[in-house]
Amino acid sequence: MSSSSATTFTTTTSSFLSSLSSRSNNTKKARTIKRNVVRAQEQHDDVNEDGNEETNEETKKRSSSSRRSALINASAATLAMVIPSSFKTFSNSGSAFAASSSLSSNNENEFADAKSMQMLRREGEFSLTDEEWRERLSNAADTDPFAYQVLRKAATERPLSSPLYTEKRVGTYVCAGCENPLFSSETKYDSGTGWPSFYDHLPNAVTEVPDFSIMFLPRTETRCKRCQGHLGHSFEDGPKPTGIRYCMNGAALKFVPKDV
Repeated sequence: MSSSSATTFTTTTSSFLSSLSSRSNNTKKARTIKRNVVRAQEQHDDVNEDGNEETNEETKKRSSSSRRSALINASAATLAMVIPSSFKTFSNSGSAFAASSSLSSNNENEFADAKSMQMLRREGEFSLTDEEWRERLSNAADTDPFAYQVLRKAATERPLSSPLYTEKRVGTYVCAGCENPLFSSETKYDSGTGWPSFYDHLPNAVTEVPDFSIMFLPRTETRCKRCQGHLGHSFEDGPKPTGIRYCMNGAALKFVPKDV
């Protein structure tokens, strides 16, 4: 190889190596810059995540508090609409227990008072222990065998299972638990449902309270005012003049003919 060719080869090689070195340095710088950018972004994200986590936690607390207050207010409002104002206080005359409308959305008043809890436990003017109720409703010869489950446990009898569904005589339907007069035969009609139905009750005979036992189907429960026993439910699809259908369990009732 001539000296000029060797010089040219050396120069070319040096240029190539310098180019590689420059590229390598640029690549390292680029990688360093990229790492710094990623690190800065991660730190920024960490700050945002901490802030968002705190904000979300506060939002959840506010949402939970608002939902709880809304549920309390809804229940209180429902009771206020269903239970007449004359039933809002408890007196010696036997009026219904204080409604849950006494509840407010304030945390310190979130829980029901003693009288509301009595209503929740189905403790009326005529009150017995659970064992006494079981014995009373099981041993009576003229009481339906399913009476205890209906009156004290809010069970529902099968449609068409009660002989009172087809009862046509004139008389009065009384509570099977405490014999409180509830309905007159004059207001009984054939609703076609399979349960004894009435379009009105006797004065001051029943208590009506919200029933949320089926979450997607809020109903109005009808109870005997004297013992708070479960009778059935009322619906706004009855005949005139009230437009209400009191759909009762026959096991919760006794029929007393007029000539007795």
